[in-house]
Amino acid sequence: MKRVKAACICQTLHFMLKEDLDPTFAAKQVHDEVEQYKKNLERNRTQYKIVEETVQPDGSMIVKVIKQYNASPVGNYLD
Repeated sequence: MKRVKAACICQTLHFMLKEDLDPTFAAKQVHDEVEQYKKNLERNRTQYKIVEETVQPDGSMIVKVIKQYNASPVGNYLD
């Protein structure tokens, strides 16, 4: 029999601009979307660690995150 001792998922997320909006306004929306993503992780009590958060020249954002997989223990992945 096997049991999951620790599990995390590593994701690279690209929060892209909406093309039909003013670039400044679209960049603000992307920033707000990233903040909402973080709040949702906290609200769901998902353990996570932002590894990298990069603003691209066009205003979009790339976020690299390691987060808890389902309800599995995270072990030392987030250390």
